[in-house]
Amino acid sequence: MSRSRPEHHDPVGLAVIANRLVAIAEAMGEALVRSAFSPNIKQRRDCSTGVFDARGRLVAQAEHIPLHLGSMLGVVEAVLGRHSREELRPGDAFVANDPYLGGGTHLPDVTVVSPVFLGDELAGFVANVAHHTDIGAEAPGGISGDARSIDEEGLRLAPARLATAGGLCQDVLDLFMSRCRMPEHRRLDLIGQLSANRIGLAQFRELLDRRGAEALFGAMNAILEAAERRARAAIAQVPDGSYQCEDEMEGIAGEGMIPIRVCLEVRGDRLKLDFSGSGPPSRGAINVPRNALLATVYYAVKASLDPELPSNAGLHRAIEVAAPEKSILNAQPPAAVGARTDTCQHVAGRVIEAFSQAMPGRLPAPSNDASTAVVFSGLDPRTGGEYVYVEAIAGGAGGGPAEDGLDGMQVHITNTSNLPVECLEHAFPLVVERYEFIPDSAGAGQLRGGLGLRRDLRVVEHEAAFSAHGDRHRRPARGAAGGLPGACGAYVVNPGSEREERLPSKVSGVRLRPGDLLRIQTPGGGGYGSPTKRERRRVRDELRDGVLSEGVAQEVFGVSAEGGPEEGAER
Repeated sequence: MSRSRPEHHDPVGLAVIANRLVAIAEAMGEALVRSAFSPNIKQRRDCSTGVFDARGRLVAQAEHIPLHLGSMLGVVEAVLGRHSREELRPGDAFVANDPYLGGGTHLPDVTVVSPVFLGDELAGFVANVAHHTDIGAEAPGGISGDARSIDEEGLRLAPARLATAGGLCQDVLDLFMSRCRMPEHRRLDLIGQLSANRIGLAQFRELLDRRGAEALFGAMNAILEAAERRARAAIAQVPDGSYQCEDEMEGIAGEGMIPIRVCLEVRGDRLKLDFSGSGPPSRGAINVPRNALLATVYYAVKASLDPELPSNAGLHRAIEVAAPEKSILNAQPPAAVGARTDTCQHVAGRVIEAFSQAMPGRLPAPSNDASTAVVFSGLDPRTGGEYVYVEAIAGGAGGGPAEDGLDGMQVHITNTSNLPVECLEHAFPLVVERYEFIPDSAGAGQLRGGLGLRRDLRVVEHEAAFSAHGDRHRRPARGAAGGLPGACGAYVVNPGSEREERLPSKVSGVRLRPGDLLRIQTPGGGGYGSPTKRERRRVRDELRDGVLSEGVAQEVFGVSAEGGPEEGAER
């Protein structure tokens, strides 16, 4: 292999290499989706991939799930912290998930890291993270919002060798399988993760062969430097100042509302985000490990300033993040973290709101700020075997200065697909009786928010356990620039019957009897601009299409099914 071919770091050449590295990450992602076993990875694509240099710096990330960046970053750093370069060998693959010992962000996100070698020299790493539907928690699924300790949330793995050049490390695999429900499913998903990394290893080595190690290493440094310059140039366009934003999220039963506060400070091309004043650690599972906080901040800054910014360590160098240790946003052991996505959604929303103060008229109203993650589990009467169904149900995005918010959209740091009804009913003993947008759930405005979703699931011929975490059940997403708030979410057992029961937003182990129906309603997004300025044509179209009820159309917009004020008129 050539190791000394000179290469000038011209913009075109760097762009070619940068895009090739991203393509490697994307190829790994597609391989993981194709080779995984469980619907959560194969259909919902709850997984992410990345490429790192020999120092553990992220150089390319596939466009999957922003929050997974924290898991991959943390585990690569943990591998380098526990093993010298001399201890790493070609063919190694390390597995980890522990936020406190292995750099993860919650236990179901299992990361597999493989070093890339050029001869005997460490050249970089490829990594992927996949959300396993069970990791041996007290509550199936491991993401119940009211878990009190990480010890209740399942198997904890510091970086351990899962494979070597000689094959699988059977003792580690056996430990993993022995602690998890549906162990054969877990094994097959892990094999899929190893297969995805093998794709990345082969393509990384091919790029090394084509470009030469010295040239490629120099190009990766230049790519990170270019990303940092671009990020700092974007920061410099923001007016200097301090911009503060605060909202509250729901704690577990007995905790009340918890503040999430950010102070965004801009000085020239320097950006600092300080989360002092946010709530204390929660007694439940909504605490956020630092790696999850960092991943959320990187996403929110990129989304606010320049969505085309490369997702790599160059961007990270331009951002300073501070969070007190005794805070919900800087989890310390043994705090539970399985439901950290609800809190991270609020963090992303507050950072974007703070930027909107600095740059009025550019950013949307708040979105639903909730992950609405649900878990059904039990014994499948068709097979007699155990099942665990996990899904995050989308809600409404916030209305923006140029367009309505998207309906039924995974916002911010989650980016999974929905599980198709046909796949759900084939894989699990559940029937989806309704799956629809919720009329009137969007925050009204000149540009309305996105609609929330309603999904009704009936338990078929068995007893099931239901666990979930979400938010915005008590306080809706607020509007912006005169827009109105969206609707709240809800979990309701047997709605409309004598046995109707409304559940808290964070709950675990609720027993559902055969024939019970569980209704999941996700929150809507906030509206943008005064509703009086909304085009009446749009209001009439939404009234006709069932997006609005006649009562809301008349009360908020002065429009009825028989007609209303002229186009663009104000009440």
